[in-house]
Amino acid sequence: MSRHVVQIPYSHLHPGLILDTPADAHDFLVLFGDDSESRAQLLRDDTGRPVLRMGGYMTARGTVIDERVWTVREAARHGDRVRLRLGRSLP
Repeated sequence: MSRHVVQIPYSHLHPGLILDTPADAHDFLVLFGDDSESRAQLLRDDTGRPVLRMGGYMTARGTVIDERVWTVREAARHGDRVRLRLGRSLP
């Protein structure tokens, strides 16, 4: 498995979810528990805080998830990885 792939056990993101992301890449692939996938980008908002842009995707059950931007409540570096705790998605 590539270190630029982040796996989560769910088919959707949600507030409080922790993503173990690569520290040196701001663009990575998220592989969901139902084998669907989406591209994610770690960006900064107008105030300089980190936000996560998740590209649109379709779940294995056929639910279409539109592109969303998520706030990041916490970011903690651990070696070559960063653990992001998601906040709410922005409208």
